[in-house]
Amino acid sequence: MKKSSSLLTSSATIEQLTTNPPDGRLLSVMSTASRIAIALLLCGLLHAEDKTADTAFRDGIQFFYDAKPKESVAAFDKVIELVPKAAPQLWQRGLSLYYTENFTEGRKQFELHQTVNPHDVENAAWHFICVARAESVEAARKTLIPIDGDARIPMQQVHDLFAGKGTEEAVMAAANKGEIDSEELRNQLCYAHLYLGLYHEALGHPDKAKEHMLKAAIDYKMDHYMGKTALVHVKLRGWEQ
Repeated sequence: MKKSSSLLTSSATIEQLTTNPPDGRLLSVMSTASRIAIALLLCGLLHAEDKTADTAFRDGIQFFYDAKPKESVAAFDKVIELVPKAAPQLWQRGLSLYYTENFTEGRKQFELHQTVNPHDVENAAWHFICVARAESVEAARKTLIPIDGDARIPMQQVHDLFAGKGTEEAVMAAANKGEIDSEELRNQLCYAHLYLGLYHEALGHPDKAKEHMLKAAIDYKMDHYMGKTALVHVKLRGWEQ
């Protein structure tokens, strides 16, 4: 496949490539980390010959999955050292920075990612929680990144909630729309509880944060990066059952 010269890889693009890969028979048996790395290669972000950067990227993902955010950040920093143009794309680094409690650098990463991925509510949400933890919820609302065009359910309702215009009930009502016991419905509920958990953590409500995060990590567990993020969150907070 011809490599793209553009750097348009985003969390949404990667999710599309990893959940609906161009060769499902081949990629369906690969790990999430492998799929993400291949998505980056397809988008021209990492050159196939640059094995060191590829290894560092995979290490960053695996360290994160292993609930070792400091090591994950170091690995992603190595990617940037080797491939400087990768920096705006590495939203994964922003998540790892959040869990090291380096909220200021996390905020910067999500602001940088916004320059290449302007339609992703998740980026705005992670930016919000970094600002809220570093400064205040009021400051986070004032600097909430406006997002248009993210049609994934329940992302619009999540953004409205973080903006102070929506409700948790609206998030859950949107997430619960779908075929009972379907993978799509399960995924929507995983995302809903993940972001409700993060929202309550930002607001300083640990009990509600725990309730929602456990649902995202266990009741509606999904085998993708954000599903695994819920598991990492639970482990780092000591909420494992």
